[in-house]
Amino acid sequence: MRIVIDTNLLVSGVISAGLPRQLVDAGKAGEFEMCTSEVLLAELLDVIGRGKFAARLAQAGLTPLAIGQDLRALAVVVSPTSVPRVVPTDPDDDHVLAAALAGAADLIASGDKRDLLPLGSYQGIPIITAKEALERIAFSY
Repeated sequence: MRIVIDTNLLVSGVISAGLPRQLVDAGKAGEFEMCTSEVLLAELLDVIGRGKFAARLAQAGLTPLAIGQDLRALAVVVSPTSVPRVVPTDPDDDHVLAAALAGAADLIASGDKRDLLPLGSYQGIPIITAKEALERIAFSY
């Protein structure tokens, strides 16, 4: 199973416990194949590089660069040929959809209740919560 994890879940999975962390840990354990793109990696580095995350990362002995390198090593990094204009309120979310299409993802996991989750799916790729993704991963074993 191949999953694109939206940046908001990746950030949550890195800085706190809970379902996003469980999802990231499942990816690290090889329970599914993570898929991302250069644009999504850059967005992750931008977000976790913000000052508000500095103390949490330092406590965990992590740096934004190390997190980005770890994800790059774990994930299939795709290069979408185009980025559809689908999410009118947040064009950054279009890159999540583009990565999912380019990577032939089975799922998109997101915590974005405003823009991505309400779509439900994109071109046959379900857009679901971390909890739902974990349930599907467990079911696939």
